[in-house]
Amino acid sequence: MPRVPDALEPRAQAAPARPAGARPPVEDFARRLVAGERFALARAITWVESGDRAGAELMRLVYPHTGRAWVVGLTGAPGTGKSTLLAKLAARFAALGRSVGVVAVDPSSPVTGGALLGDRIRWTPPETGDVFFRSLASRGRLGGLSSAAFDAVRLMDAAGREVVIVETVGAGQGEVDVARLAHTTVVALAPGTGDEVQAAKAGIMEIGDLFVVTKADRPGADECVRDVRLQLGLSPEARGRREGFGRAQGPAGEEPTWFPPVVKVSARTGEGLDRLVRLLAEHRAYLEASGRFGRRAALDDVLRMEDEFRRLAFERARRAAERAGAWAEAVERLGRREIDPATAARLAWSGTEPFPQAGSAAGVEGADGRAEGPK
Repeated sequence: MPRVPDALEPRAQAAPARPAGARPPVEDFARRLVAGERFALARAITWVESGDRAGAELMRLVYPHTGRAWVVGLTGAPGTGKSTLLAKLAARFAALGRSVGVVAVDPSSPVTGGALLGDRIRWTPPETGDVFFRSLASRGRLGGLSSAAFDAVRLMDAAGREVVIVETVGAGQGEVDVARLAHTTVVALAPGTGDEVQAAKAGIMEIGDLFVVTKADRPGADECVRDVRLQLGLSPEARGRREGFGRAQGPAGEEPTWFPPVVKVSARTGEGLDRLVRLLAEHRAYLEASGRFGRRAALDDVLRMEDEFRRLAFERARRAAERAGAWAEAVERLGRREIDPATAARLAWSGTEPFPQAGSAAGVEGADGRAEGPK
């Protein structure tokens, strides 16, 4: 069992009794989470998803225990069988003796912000093995993953989950957040669903480490595999290159290489599942041999820090602009169509002292190039 940080060590002096129904201290939850307790993990994810202040404090305490889990991202267009494939992969990893965490992300309503969480309805837990499942809403994030999903993965990591599978909402050119979070990204496509168009989308083709043609028992699966390989330019027959983990001569000698494989899988018949799991293990080996495993997690954490920094900076700047009256003035003048949105933003920014000012020292440049301060 991993050792908890000093901050989580029990105190010599007994803590006072808690009132009936009171929540245990965050340190207690952190200690239990690091020990792998499922209830503590579930409560922690609820905290970060709801924005509870306890979630941020708990994340601070358990973060030193992260960075060990292998994160596998699963994405693809709606109707490609991602949920079924997710359940099969989780069961296979659990059967191999791995402790598995699953984060399934569903799209949120742009009107109410709510989500059906259909993955929770479709999820079929494996009969054996250690699998922890949690479904979350995307919260309208265009990249396909909310900040809570990033934090949920780190919490599962801290709880000792060896493999964390993240299923994200439908994949297009913009829904590529999963590639930031995952060590290994699996893109699912299905025959007869227009995925030859999906295969032509640059964003989604660039993030895939493996491509899975699902529903392989249906007509058109071979054609879908051909289309994907043409888009990738990796046809082994045409170029003689091996898909998967290989080695090539580089400036510093022999270096590990990876070419995205294209796999046909039928979750109904089980066709291709063993090969998919084997190729996933190959990609894990490639990540470790190339040193990318640790670097990928470190990069994701920096990007997550940048996201939080932008959020905090925006909130602080907006509060300052509102106190100065610049925000209300910018909104009003924008509504009267006296200024465009970019000029309105610079006008609002003029009230964010002591931040550095955009535009001229006197205020905000108008359309004619002259400075416009608050009026």
